[in-house]
Amino acid sequence: MRRVLLVGAGEVGTKHLGALAGVGGMTVVGVADPSPDVEAPAGVPLLTRWQNALPALGPDLVVVATPPGIALEVARAAARGGATVLVEKPVTLDPAALAEPDPADGRIYVAFQPHFAHGLRELLELAPVVHRAEVTLICRRDQPYYRTWRTRMATSGGVLHQQAIHGLALALRLLPSDPVTSCTARIRRERKWAESEDHVTAHVSFEDGAVLTIDARVDGDQTPRHEVALVLADGQRLHIRGRNLEAGLGRSSAAPTDQTLRHAMYRALPAPGGRPVHPCLFPLPALRRSLEVIDHVYRAAHQVRPADSAA
Repeated sequence: MRRVLLVGAGEVGTKHLGALAGVGGMTVVGVADPSPDVEAPAGVPLLTRWQNALPALGPDLVVVATPPGIALEVARAAARGGATVLVEKPVTLDPAALAEPDPADGRIYVAFQPHFAHGLRELLELAPVVHRAEVTLICRRDQPYYRTWRTRMATSGGVLHQQAIHGLALALRLLPSDPVTSCTARIRRERKWAESEDHVTAHVSFEDGAVLTIDARVDGDQTPRHEVALVLADGQRLHIRGRNLEAGLGRSSAAPTDQTLRHAMYRALPAPGGRPVHPCLFPLPALRRSLEVIDHVYRAAHQVRPADSAA
C-alpha cells in the first residue's frame, strides 16, 4: 500500500483528495495545509506545515497542489527525501528556476492528467515529425475565480500558465526542440478583474521551420474546449479534442472522466527508486521548454486596449 501525502488542500487539492480515494493500492496518510478548503478524511491527520509532514509521515508519494510560489520548493524537498512526487502545474512561473536541475528532479512529475487520454500513449511513443501545432482554448473564468493568489499574474501566471498549459506542454513534447526564432502575440485585458489577461493569441516559429499557434481565451461564451491540432510531416492532420483534451484522439462521446484520467496518472507513477515506464508521465525537467515558450509569448505580446478591440 503506497502512503500518500497531499500538500495543499485548496480547489485543486480537493480534486486530488477525492480522486485518490478511488485508487487501489494507495492510502492518504496526511494532508498539509495551514488553511484547507476541505476537511481531511476521517482518521487522516491535518498538519499546518508541510516541512513537518514530510518527516513525520514518511510518504511514498507526495501530491503537491500548492500555488506556484512554493510548489517547486515543496516538490524538491519531498523528492530529496526519497518520495515520488506529483506536482500541479505550472509549478513555477520562471523557466530559470529549472535551468539548474536538482538531483532529485528525476523523481518529480507534473500533473497533466489529460495527457493520459485515448491514443496519446501511442502518439508519444511513435514521436512523429510535427511541422505545425495549433493550441486552442475557450472557456469562461468569471470574477470569483480570481481571488487570493490568482489575483496577480506575478503569483499565479496568466492564461498560458494556468489554463492553456496542458495543451501547450503536449504540443511542445511533439514539436522539435529547436530554439524560438520569432514570436508575435497579442493580449487583451478587457474585463480587468485581475492582472491576468482575457485572451492571448500567438504565432511562434522555431529554427527548423516548425510553427506553434495559440488562441487561448477565458472570456468565451462558446462551448468550452481545449484542443491541439497537429500537422505531421506527411501532411496528416491529427486532432486531440475535448473540454480539456480528455477525448484525446478518440471520439468525444467516449471521453473518460477527469477522475478516470487522474487514476491512470496515479497508477503510472513509479514507486520510490523505480523507473518511469509510462510515456504519458510528464517529467519536471521537460517543463522548462514550455515555460520558456510561454515567456517568449508574454515578452513579445502587444497589449490591446478595449478601445483597440477592432484592431
